[in-house]
Amino acid sequence: MRLSATNQRWELTSQQKLMIFILSMSLYGISNMITELLPEIRIGPVELKVEYFIFIPLLFAILFNPLYAALGASVGELVFGELLLGQFGGISELEKFIQFSLAIFVAGMLVTNPRSKRQLAFAAYVAIGIDQLLGTIVDIAKVYIGIEDLEAVPGLPESILAIEGFSFLNAMIVSGTLFSLLPTLYLVPRLYGKVEPLLGMKPRDGREKSSIAEFVTPRFIIIAIMLAAIAAAAEFLAESDIELFSWEWEADWGSSALWISLGVALVLLVAVSLIIRSRRKQQPKGEHL
Repeated sequence: MRLSATNQRWELTSQQKLMIFILSMSLYGISNMITELLPEIRIGPVELKVEYFIFIPLLFAILFNPLYAALGASVGELVFGELLLGQFGGISELEKFIQFSLAIFVAGMLVTNPRSKRQLAFAAYVAIGIDQLLGTIVDIAKVYIGIEDLEAVPGLPESILAIEGFSFLNAMIVSGTLFSLLPTLYLVPRLYGKVEPLLGMKPRDGREKSSIAEFVTPRFIIIAIMLAAIAAAAEFLAESDIELFSWEWEADWGSSALWISLGVALVLLVAVSLIIRSRRKQQPKGEHL
């Protein structure tokens, strides 16, 4: 880690960025395997299920680097949750990749002081809110455009706005609270300042002097809107009969695919952990990567 002379903030080296990327990818990939094994509970129109452990990439985004944590988690979901399970959906996967990366990145950048529970709570709901909101907008648009038919839900009015609105609120309340807010509020204050030295880093104290306005600029807003539009266009193309190109991967490997994917993620995680440990031993005491 080096200190920039221009802004007096600690910057990550390329090795540290790669470690953050791989750790976020492997840990989030393992969590996706766990969610595949968990049952779903439906009580009337209310569906109780674990969609994802979004707090895992959010922790990396808050404690380390938002960009590489977001990209790592999205790649982990794509590789371990889709490709290795034989469920790759082609161009439609681009929507989830962009939406989830954007959600984690924005939420991580919003936290300028990891000790502030108010910022942590806000970021936890922003992360899942952006991901769910963008997906809800795309699903509503597909029905109104005529790409997809309305699927009625027992106990709810036959209106796409009512169905998607209820689904959004359900995800925000259940997943947002149980698997985003509570783990983030509990883990970040306890890990902050303790896990960074394991990767040869210092805590993100330099971010405390920054402000949200430094990254929420007109340029960032335009880029975010463009990415959201690209994600929506990818999903529209995937659901329509128009195929500019087709690349889908499906394989019937049975239950063994889940354990293979989980094993690969675990091996990758252990390998990175060993590399980090060996590098720490090779460095002089008190020196950071």
